[in-house]
Amino acid sequence: MTMRRIAALLLSAGLLLTLAGPAAARQAGPTIVGEAIAINASTGEFDHLIAAVVRADLVDALSSNRQLTVFAPTDAAFEALFHTLGVTGVEDIPVPLLRAVLLHHVAPGQRSSGDVLHATRIRMLDKSFTHPSLAGGIATIDGATIVIPDVDVSNGVIHVIDAVLLP
Repeated sequence: MTMRRIAALLLSAGLLLTLAGPAAARQAGPTIVGEAIAINASTGEFDHLIAAVVRADLVDALSSNRQLTVFAPTDAAFEALFHTLGVTGVEDIPVPLLRAVLLHHVAPGQRSSGDVLHATRIRMLDKSFTHPSLAGGIATIDGATIVIPDVDVSNGVIHVIDAVLLP
């Protein structure tokens, strides 16, 4: 599916959350994992991400009440990684490496795109740092473009990115 379709779906969801009010947006609704599954059901853009989260045993961590910020790579981003690593899919990546890579995409706390871009660095759950920037109106984090920012979920926020971040 296209980024345009994902953006339309997320914009619709965001509009509903806005109409419901800020308190309702944080009290109920899908978690990070639930939203990724819902988006994937409509667009097919997160097959590899979902498979990676399941294989790395991170579903519970990303579904908890803890507020998190997730930089979620698309399937195209994972396919580029597979090519670089010389593997055919998530199942070919050793679980410890996969887990480390995924934790490098998650920051504690809810960080809107404005918060992300005002930071010079962001500590991720793997204890390393990423570096956001804005150049020519294009928001990036460690070189990955943030293609869809600010997908609010009950336990944080998702920013869709076009590359897999490596620790």
